Amino acid sequence: MRIVGIDPGLNRTGYGVIDSAGTRSGEQVAVEGGVCKSRQADDLGDRILAIYSDVCEVLDEFKPAVMALEQIHSHYKFPRTAILMGHVRGAICLAAAERMVPVIDYAPTRVKNVLTGSGRATKEQVQLSVASQLRLPEPPHPDDVADAFALAICHALVANMPTVAAAR
Repeated sequence: MRIVGIDPGLNRTGYGVIDSAGTRSGEQVAVEGGVCKSRQADDLGDRILAIYSDVCEVLDEFKPAVMALEQIHSHYKFPRTAILMGHVRGAICLAAAERMVPVIDYAPTRVKNVLTGSGRATKEQVQLSVASQLRLPEPPHPDDVADAFALAICHALVANMPTVAAAR
């Protein structure tokens, strides 16, 4: 299964594309990772259009079966950040919907917990886990790409976990 992970951001939106054959060690393979960028000097509409266009290109080129997208998280002192992320996420979801790619949301703490065993893992711990899981010589850079790969890996692992009902 081909999975794209997306770490949304207004300046940089990270993406990580993996192929996954299951949950056993070594079954996730990095295909491509990168960032979709917007120019801070542009107005909000143009910035969102730039992210949308780049995400469309990624989806068209790699044709993922599913998208793992980071949920909005913002400190209550910075509600504007959550609103801006909502705009970016909306554009990303639109790109996926136009291509009939299902979108699965993951909270950052869930991703950290699945990859490292702790929902409070540091960025460095997540990056090392991503590198290990994908058998990369070093963690992907920038952080947005590592986070996007983490989302894709999280979905690969969660999608293949037995449910409580199946375990009975």
